[in-house]
Amino acid sequence: MNSAMHQPIAPAPDWSRVRADFPLLERTVYGKPLAYLDNANTSQKPDCVIESVAQFFRERNANISRAVHALSEEATNLYEGARSALARFVNVQSAQELVLTSGATMATNLVAYSFLLPRLKPGDRVLVTTMEHHANIVPWQLVCERVGATVVAAPINQRGELILEQFIEMLTPEVKFAAVTHVSNVLGTINPVAEIARECRRRDIPLLVDGSQAVPHMPVDVPAIGCDFYVFTGHKMCGPTGTGVLWARRKWLEAMPPFFGGGDMIREVRIESSTFADPPQRFEAGTPNIAGFVGLGEAVRYLTELGMDRISAHEQELLVYAEERLREVPGLRIIGESPHKAAVISFLVEGAHAHDLATLLDLEGVAVRSGHHCAHPLMQFYGVPATCRASLAFYNRYEDVDQLVVALHKACKLLG
Repeated sequence: MNSAMHQPIAPAPDWSRVRADFPLLERTVYGKPLAYLDNANTSQKPDCVIESVAQFFRERNANISRAVHALSEEATNLYEGARSALARFVNVQSAQELVLTSGATMATNLVAYSFLLPRLKPGDRVLVTTMEHHANIVPWQLVCERVGATVVAAPINQRGELILEQFIEMLTPEVKFAAVTHVSNVLGTINPVAEIARECRRRDIPLLVDGSQAVPHMPVDVPAIGCDFYVFTGHKMCGPTGTGVLWARRKWLEAMPPFFGGGDMIREVRIESSTFADPPQRFEAGTPNIAGFVGLGEAVRYLTELGMDRISAHEQELLVYAEERLREVPGLRIIGESPHKAAVISFLVEGAHAHDLATLLDLEGVAVRSGHHCAHPLMQFYGVPATCRASLAFYNRYEDVDQLVVALHKACKLLG
């Protein structure tokens, strides 16, 4: 375990100076200062990430692993350097256990088709939770449909917490795989993934954890969790879109057949048959998003320098302030009130549709997400078609929350 994760939190940086690293936050919307509160959807990018991508194209643009000239070697070193940085970021000892993908969705589908599908048979079950993002439901449904297996979901309570005892009870012999979110993208709930992993190991049930909403906001120690697969995405952690990571235990990677075929994932190709490269290259067919991973490597460096402990602590302070201020709004209901949550607040205002509310907030410069948030089963549990969601990041200010609350009061008056 990385001892640095348990050292005292260093003094916090000047968050106003940190905010200045993000050029988009200086713009206005409809003549109003932008309060960007849609970070669970995608994060903004600091200047250093933007510049690293631009510099790659200006000075080092070449394909990786396929030429011996200097540019190709430089590009390869940057790409593999990002893999190593990502491994260190989640405390994984071997970078060769990380498959670089186009995102968490692609990583999840890789596990579904390459790992799970060959192991499923009729009558088997895959266990998820009611709070999952569609990307952690639909891939399992698709492979289950092929063989006559089923997806089942463990329930949550009204606070938005997984009912752990029922999840454990549902780990029956029919369950051959489990998949849970580390942090809910709608509720902000932080699930007890280490305990879930321990119960799955006791029953020899492989577990995938979706860390897309966790890795950008808190220290994550994958070995300490003890799962079999961990996926996350780059664009939510200050990196470019089209980047993501699958970590898997080496024994599973070595046993998995390729998901995509093409160049750079083979040892030898004959017309009759082919032999394939070792993991992770076996799963990285074709030219990857090289510039994107150069940017993601820079994002990891940036977040590491800020310190994930400090980021988490600051975001928790913002969350407490935001929930207190939002409760001042008449008729506002917060959905997801676990005491253990990330800085995500889903809410509704009595008598107002979420889309109408978000539209009026946008006119005041406040960017929030409205809709089902790719979580239909969760919306069905709460009996609502949609919610508004304000999601905070370390570069947000208390003033952004104040701007949201003022805009909500104004919107409520307009909506009657």
